[in-house]
Amino acid sequence: MHMLDWLNGAYLWIKAFHVIAVIAWMAGMFYLPRLFVYHCETTPGSVESERFKVMEKKLLRIIINPAMIASWVFGLTLSFLPATNVWAQPWFHAKFALVLAMSAVHGLYAHWVKDFARDENKRPARFYRMWNEAPTLLMIAIVILVIVKPF
Repeated sequence: MHMLDWLNGAYLWIKAFHVIAVIAWMAGMFYLPRLFVYHCETTPGSVESERFKVMEKKLLRIIINPAMIASWVFGLTLSFLPATNVWAQPWFHAKFALVLAMSAVHGLYAHWVKDFARDENKRPARFYRMWNEAPTLLMIAIVILVIVKPF
């Protein structure tokens, strides 16, 4: 049996794991900037600040990073299955660009975790409240593209 034949047969399983990974990724992406907002309200070096550092680091390393990697692996696997033919569809190119944007936001969040870990955050809570909306807006656009396929 050819590898692509096996993968085509496993399509629904791959898709299920992709959706599970995306849900975990988005849960973390929604929660991490809220932790930043609360972290801004603490004094650097305080017990509360140190607790937020641990929470942010663990959320990023144990949930968000692995979930993003799994989302990409399962998503790319699905995209290269001959049965899907998504690379020929314009909506998929738009979705791919939005997923790249989501990954860039993820990278920003990882950078900010490091800033907080070094007690070098210079941004107010309002900044992180606004950035908390970026994953939501990107997710809405991605879901609409996948479900509606407007073009």
